Amino acid sequence: MSALPSRWDGLEQRVPDSLADLRGPAAGTVALPIHLAWSGLVEFDLASPPLRMTLYRTVITGGGRSDAESYLNATLLVADWPVLRRGLGPSYRRAWEGKLAALGRG
Repeated sequence: MSALPSRWDGLEQRVPDSLADLRGPAAGTVALPIHLAWSGLVEFDLASPPLRMTLYRTVITGGGRSDAESYLNATLLVADWPVLRRGLGPSYRRAWEGKLAALGRG
């Protein structure tokens, strides 16, 4: 019997190559699909910083590259990163900051 793969396997490949690839909305309400929001909140008002942080954390930790490209907005991510990065594990911070230099180190 083999073990389940680690959720950190291939983490770097799940990060978009550029902030320009993040084409998510900058305003309004975002409804996540069931593969990302299978429990709890499924809709997030981007005007609410706590809801936006929850959405971004959910997509970063549970989604793939195409999810990040569809649901994350580059401008909002850069603005929120200093706070958002504190809610992510070190593997996620390193992967995102290592690939997207504009995120820096918060």
